[in-house]
Amino acid sequence: MAAAARDTGPDPKDEHVTKQAGDAGQDVIPFREAVRAWFAISLQTFGGPAGQIAVMQRTLVDEKRWIGQQRFLHALSFCTLLPGPEAQQLAIYVGWLLNGLRGGLVAGVLFVVPGVIALLGLSALYVSAGDTTPVLAMFAGLAPAVLAIVAQAVFRVGGRALGHPVLVALAVAAFLALAVFGISFPVVIAAAGAIGWALGRWAPHTMRTAAGHGAGDGGPTPLIPDDALHTERPSRAHTAKVLAAGLVAWGVPVALVAALTGRDSIFTDQALFFSGTALVTFGGAYAVLAYVAHKAVEVYGWLAPREMVRGLALAETTPGPLIMVVQFVAFVAAYRDPDDLNPWVAAVLGALLTTWVTFVPCFVFVFIGAPYVERLRGNRALSSALNGITAAVVGVIANLAVFFAVHTLFGDTFRTGAGPIDLELPKLGTLDPLRLGIAVVAAVLLFRFKLSVLRVLGISAGLGLIAAALGWSIN
Repeated sequence: MAAAARDTGPDPKDEHVTKQAGDAGQDVIPFREAVRAWFAISLQTFGGPAGQIAVMQRTLVDEKRWIGQQRFLHALSFCTLLPGPEAQQLAIYVGWLLNGLRGGLVAGVLFVVPGVIALLGLSALYVSAGDTTPVLAMFAGLAPAVLAIVAQAVFRVGGRALGHPVLVALAVAAFLALAVFGISFPVVIAAAGAIGWALGRWAPHTMRTAAGHGAGDGGPTPLIPDDALHTERPSRAHTAKVLAAGLVAWGVPVALVAALTGRDSIFTDQALFFSGTALVTFGGAYAVLAYVAHKAVEVYGWLAPREMVRGLALAETTPGPLIMVVQFVAFVAAYRDPDDLNPWVAAVLGALLTTWVTFVPCFVFVFIGAPYVERLRGNRALSSALNGITAAVVGVIANLAVFFAVHTLFGDTFRTGAGPIDLELPKLGTLDPLRLGIAVVAAVLLFRFKLSVLRVLGISAGLGLIAAALGWSIN
């Protein structure tokens, strides 16, 4: 495909692109064409960040040749530094490069809109029919598949991040801090960043990752030279404007909700909690889900443990970032505790408010940081801190896998511990052989046959339906 792109001469649209590319501050491609491209990309963003980045790579670098491979990887490197979904932030960044501020806004919004709509529908189906046999049967198959998917994420991230025994030790320490000692997720991430910075300063040979995101710096020659892409000099004025706009966009809806529903309402709790979560979501959705699951299940009591797994299963089947699972959490919680509102109105309000406060920071981070990206990319201390965080994320995701395994494969658990140790262990006699069997099948399909996530989820849901039809107990 890359070779074909090189050999094919530019069509009239390409000539239009190159004519506009030289105008500083102007769109380097027609804005309407960019909108169509981002909309098409938004409908293909299944399979987590790896699949989403691959879709943008194929469309923007290989097929349309709007951006070069090196510049694409440069943008991706910056986005990995940020909390939040890196694939959506990459879309914002590339949209900004191609069409300025409005390009970044359109790319980022379109990236999540299909997933928001789809997950709203699936969440409504869950609360209205989640206790029917067919739906329970599908979730009986989906939940064990999610366990296999999270396990795959541990191996993928670990294979990329743990290039030195010290980093492996940091991952193990993060796992133990969360699973055994109950240390909070933000503290673990902050400590990992500090340790990574220290290791980069005094033992730089330990800061070696196993592999990168991309397959190299090659790729088809872009139609638009790097120096023709949108640029903006970093300045305090620009930073202040973006920060002020972001604070207004975040603060006004939250303040209105708090004023109309009260400080102790579930909507205010959701707005504040998920706003904070958006600022600490280093490592992607899998990493932060352990933190969200702990708070939503054990602190706020919004969901049962198995419902977190079901929410992730639904998020896996929709386009867009996997962090959209927080929309499911908010929808279900507000439906069950609507205050004085109609439950359906409350559910939609909670879901949309949570989605808003989750993604507004993504735009702020990119629009503030983009002008500084070259400086950030060359900052060795910052890169070392990121390597430390990425290593810890492996342990965080492993902790999530254990949490899901305990609550998916077993019917009951108990807590034990002494001193600082606090463990939640399964009651072995409550092991569900059906769920265990489906988890094994899903793992084989993912690891051995390398099927896509969507196909594995579909097969697993089918196995759940077959088991129910055969009279197997579904719970």
